[in-house]
Amino acid sequence: MTEANEAKEPAVAQMRAVTISREYGSGGGEIGNQLAKRLGWKLVDHEVAEQVARALDITEAEADAHDEHADNLIMRLLTNLSESLAPVSAPVQSLPNLITPEEYDEARRKVVEAAVASGHAVIIGRGSQVLLAGRRDVLHVRIIAPLEQRIAYVMRREGLDHAKAQGRIQTKDRDRARFLSAAHQRNPHDEHLYDLVINTAVIELSDVVDLLALALEKKARKLNTPLEELGPGTGLPNYAGTPGNFKMNEA
Repeated sequence: MTEANEAKEPAVAQMRAVTISREYGSGGGEIGNQLAKRLGWKLVDHEVAEQVARALDITEAEADAHDEHADNLIMRLLTNLSESLAPVSAPVQSLPNLITPEEYDEARRKVVEAAVASGHAVIIGRGSQVLLAGRRDVLHVRIIAPLEQRIAYVMRREGLDHAKAQGRIQTKDRDRARFLSAAHQRNPHDEHLYDLVINTAVIELSDVVDLLALALEKKARKLNTPLEELGPGTGLPNYAGTPGNFKMNEA
């Protein structure tokens, strides 16, 4: 390990999580997977739902069909996941089939917070960018890409034709947006939810992982900085004169 890496580790270790919101087919899931491996952190993604699905004796397809949907089945998945991830404390009690939105949101919050409390985590979706918005020790990321490139990605990764790939993208994006809107009255396209919004149209996924690792370290080094010393004006001198509009040369 180099001296530079040794110097970075203590700073990054103070961070608790990275949340990744993604347009379907933008490579966000793969980026999260690569980042978790690079950091040695826990990945909270479809694999977790699949493990719970096996515990509940349902198919992985059934679990995936309800993922990031506020309904009774995913509620049971989240409740069991919360019990498996939570540190030694009172577990989430089993809930009846009929649940309120408040009960669902509380269980989902406990799942996300338990994942963070039990160790460093890279969390894909699940409204985590909103649930953990108040924590400075979390890096929030949004991954996007042009539609045609996302269609090509899904066609290649999932073996679908153009029309089916486009339909799948539109359905998944719509479902995720409705989920965040219903649960938090927020739009996943709101850039203010994230520290970084990265377009994978040109930047390769492995390079995005490099950028996120760097951003994680940079944010970690600001954890103890007073809020009044943060922001785009930090360290910049005042303008020499009064700012004004640029005037176009007249012909």
